[in-house]
Amino acid sequence: MLHAVAKTVKELRLKTGKSISLISNELNVSKSIWSDVELGKSDLQFTTFWRIAEALEITPEELLVLVKNNLSESVSFIE
Repeated sequence: MLHAVAKTVKELRLKTGKSISLISNELNVSKSIWSDVELGKSDLQFTTFWRIAEALEITPEELLVLVKNNLSESVSFIE
């Protein structure tokens, strides 16, 4: 799941042409926090996910669909 979020967020940021410095400033988070998201090192809170969507200029629903599309089909949280 974290890998799918990381891949999606990075792709969208690059598509906007924004640097990590610029987008982290817009989101009011440190560059290291944004970097951790893009590296899949950070499990996001719901509010952070929402803010990231806003910084990427898409709706949270659109971001969720894009993350879902980047998930491996074998991903399951139920054993």
